Amino acid sequence: MIPVTEFRQFTEQQPAFRVLKPWWDVFTDYLSVVMLMIGVFGCTLQVMQNKIICLPQRSFSNQTELMSTPVPSSPVSSVPVVRELKGLKTNLDIQQYSYINQMCYEKALHWYAKYFPYLVLIHTLIFMVCSNFWFKFPGSSSKIEHFISILGKCFDSPWTTRALSEVSGENPEEKDNKKNSASRSNLDAPIGESNLEKTPSLRSIPEKIVVDKPAASVLDKKAGEQAKALFEKVKKFRLHVEEGDILYVMYVRQTVVKVLKFILIIAYNSALVSKVRFTVRCTVDIEDMTGYRHFYCNHTMAHLFSKLSYCYLCFVIVYGLTCLYTSYWLFYRSLKEYSFEYVRQETGIDDIPDVKNDFAFMLHMIDQYDPLYSKRFAVFLSEVSENKLKQLNLNHEWTADKLRQKLQTNSNNRLELQLFMLSGLPDTIFEVTELQSLKLEIINNVTIPASIAQLEDLQELSLYQCSLKIHNTATSFLKENLKVLRVKFDDFRELPQWLYVLRNLEELHLIGSLCSDASKNITLDSLRELKALKTLTLKSNFSKIPQSIVDVASHLQRLCICNDGTKLVMLNNLKKMVNLVELELVHCDLERIPHGIFSLTNLQTLDLKENNLRSIEEIVSFQHLRKLTCLKLWHNSITFIPEHIKKLSSLERLHFSHNKIEILPSHLFLCTKLRYLDLSNNDIRFIPPEIGVLQSLQYFSVSCNKLENIPDELFFCKKLKTLKLGRNTLSVLSPKISYLSVLSHLELKGNHFEVLPAELGCCRTLKQSGLVVEDVLYETLPSDIREQMQEE
Repeated sequence: MIPVTEFRQFTEQQPAFRVLKPWWDVFTDYLSVVMLMIGVFGCTLQVMQNKIICLPQRSFSNQTELMSTPVPSSPVSSVPVVRELKGLKTNLDIQQYSYINQMCYEKALHWYAKYFPYLVLIHTLIFMVCSNFWFKFPGSSSKIEHFISILGKCFDSPWTTRALSEVSGENPEEKDNKKNSASRSNLDAPIGESNLEKTPSLRSIPEKIVVDKPAASVLDKKAGEQAKALFEKVKKFRLHVEEGDILYVMYVRQTVVKVLKFILIIAYNSALVSKVRFTVRCTVDIEDMTGYRHFYCNHTMAHLFSKLSYCYLCFVIVYGLTCLYTSYWLFYRSLKEYSFEYVRQETGIDDIPDVKNDFAFMLHMIDQYDPLYSKRFAVFLSEVSENKLKQLNLNHEWTADKLRQKLQTNSNNRLELQLFMLSGLPDTIFEVTELQSLKLEIINNVTIPASIAQLEDLQELSLYQCSLKIHNTATSFLKENLKVLRVKFDDFRELPQWLYVLRNLEELHLIGSLCSDASKNITLDSLRELKALKTLTLKSNFSKIPQSIVDVASHLQRLCICNDGTKLVMLNNLKKMVNLVELELVHCDLERIPHGIFSLTNLQTLDLKENNLRSIEEIVSFQHLRKLTCLKLWHNSITFIPEHIKKLSSLERLHFSHNKIEILPSHLFLCTKLRYLDLSNNDIRFIPPEIGVLQSLQYFSVSCNKLENIPDELFFCKKLKTLKLGRNTLSVLSPKISYLSVLSHLELKGNHFEVLPAELGCCRTLKQSGLVVEDVLYETLPSDIREQMQEE
């Protein structure tokens, strides 16, 4: 026979699945085992024992004839006759009896009495399959296996124990010594905190999850990385499982099938159980083979089968009632929604989200097994818990020594630390006390804690696409110490509101898209409170200068507006910025030089890069700007330089590159103080000899033009250090280049030179690295000159 253990595959696929089997499933599994044993026992008896025993029924005439047969008289009457007791003679042999038993079993015995054990076995197997079908079905078993795998790892994770211990106010290593450490902890607590009530929550630390060093040692780096991976798995699994309800539907369907099966079994078994009888009358037409037609039969297992059937019905009734209870639980409870409210109240982790669909259903099932599983699993649904773990891993990865190795000196000669795309801000950063500038790029959920006060030398902060919160104490520190703030954002609503209270701030750089109508942009209204602000850079999309910028005009010295191609109009407010020293209006789609600039008598540098300037006749008004030393009109569409430029006698730097200038007026070279002149990327064909007047010229660039020759007067500018003549049509370089004794950079590449003059050797400061020329042309120099240029 088949042993009962062979049916184990119908119960559970894996032992771990027991967490998804509530008490009623476990109870019905045991009932199924008992019913299975009843069926197997009945089948065994059916096979091993005689099924039925039959005897022929004699007719009355035959019986009378046998009784009336005379007994022969004995010759000696005095001797008594002794009769031998014998049964009724049937004159049937053993084969005939076997044939009769078989015929009567098939013809006379009720089918229920014959197949009862097999019915029990089949029904029980169906119950077993229905109970565990959702563990086998491909669409549901994959989700269950994944869930059980994640659940086990979450339950056993050291991070779960740590998180639940900390929200209860205890660290794992302090549990055993709680009483002894109570007084010590009060002594070690900072002043003003020992009497504070501890809130059992991961958010009990205001806005910043601080991981102290002793606690951090409890969770090693490997366990931290494993917990981090678990958070990601839980997120992806939740998104996947919450999309559908196949698990819930499968469980409901298999429960409904079991209920219907229970009703069917009770209905027909109750009606047919009485058909199991001990005595059976059998009438079969086999008289020509046996001499008898009517038989009395005894069903040998009838009594036992009757008892087993009643017992089986009792078990089925209990099984069915349990299934009815399961149906009630399924249909009268909201199993497709799961609330962690009790977990939030018990643990204090108040950001654990509620879940739905199959995720919720599995958690309801687990609660029937052990609610502790859901409690420990909920830790990995908490964003606060995840942030704390990230903070812990971050501190493991970025030690103070590693951060010190990344320190560099920035353009402001400050010691700067740049952090890019981290999961948060390492607490160890506040141990690098020599830090002067902190640059954070693409870091979400940054929280600046009160411990930033340890960075006493911090003066510069850069936040590029970072979502940031700040502790009140940290705000007070930055308010007094921060000098430079750079913020790059995608939405003006991401601008930190605390920047408006930085009363000692000297430089503010804002990069991001603001409201197209700047007059309605309330986010800049409070700039007027920045009384120490001297430099303001705005890279945005203004249509006009905001009033809030005008409000700081009295102390603003440098203003840079990069408008990303948006046309900037109504620039009359510029005249109010009387103390402005440097002004940049870049990519503002200006067609004329704004008249408001002509009133800025303290202006020293003006940059109108990447606009749409074609005519600059207004340049004559710059003669009133006595302090103007640098004028940048590059990257425009200027076609000519007016002769009024000669009136700008104070100019020292002039940028006309990337325009459409064809003719250089000789009046340009009356600006005798010019030290830097850039005329590259134009259409210039001729340089006037008057250029020799510029005796202060140190930088001159006419690369990317259409020059065919260079006047010898250029080489009278003996202070030239940089000369760029590349990408023209020059064919000869004058030997008078030897006059440029301080020349250190010479660009000749892209011309038609065939040979370089040996007089280049007189330029003692010119080295090979500063000579930009084709390799073939460089080889035309004498070898001694090449050796001289190679010397450092």
